[in-house]
Amino acid sequence: MKYQVAYSCISDVGLLRSDNQDNFVCNGRYLDGRPIRLPMSGTLQPEAPVAVGVFDGLGGEDCGAVASRLAAAAAAGYAFGHDPVKGVARYCRDANAEICSWVGPLGISAMGTTVAMLVFAPREIVLCNIGDSKIFRFDGSTLQQISRDHLAVAAYGVKPPLSQNLGIPPTELEIEPYIAHGAYRAGDLYLICSDGLTDMVSTQDIARILAGQSFETAAQTLLRQALDNGGRDNVTILLCQVRRAPGWLAGLCRHNKV
Repeated sequence: MKYQVAYSCISDVGLLRSDNQDNFVCNGRYLDGRPIRLPMSGTLQPEAPVAVGVFDGLGGEDCGAVASRLAAAAAAGYAFGHDPVKGVARYCRDANAEICSWVGPLGISAMGTTVAMLVFAPREIVLCNIGDSKIFRFDGSTLQQISRDHLAVAAYGVKPPLSQNLGIPPTELEIEPYIAHGAYRAGDLYLICSDGLTDMVSTQDIARILAGQSFETAAQTLLRQALDNGGRDNVTILLCQVRRAPGWLAGLCRHNKV
């Protein structure tokens, strides 16, 4: 059975920040200073492994934006190979080294980014995350977080800092991305987002919006809800829906000579 993946992607600076340190990768595109009309939508044909993901930059001034852009650019053109699980782990090492290599030339002490990414391969989906940008699966009624947050212990009522992110030199900490993989299931909806959404909108409200909105409008409705609730951070939302490719049954019948 062949599948295709419909996507809808949007990124917004929010109401309080002066710049957008979020980034994304979707259909080979990312925010690199050139204009992209958002929301961006279309369809992926995963005949070879293709990445979609969200990156939330960390660091003062524009350092977070540089880190998230480097990670997104690396994912956009990355060759994950015939084993995408190993390819994703290799990507994390390569992207981490790339970000670390920029610290000296920029004259800063550190910069980094989260990563929350799905790689759609011909026979499986591979999940990867580092940090607290989240990935959810929605089956039409239940919203389940399938990523794992990397957070340090913090005092009650204080948002915990990250325990891991891309941009940490291996001499300080060997990053351990959470990686999982599984089979496609037609109809499943995946939400990848920065904490600009999840800090502003509860998971109950996210599930309600996904259940009550069409795929084509859900990303914009989620963004509007985050802004209505305060919009304290950059907000990046990427929705992906797995669908059976049109004509897959006819192709199967021809192949099997039914």
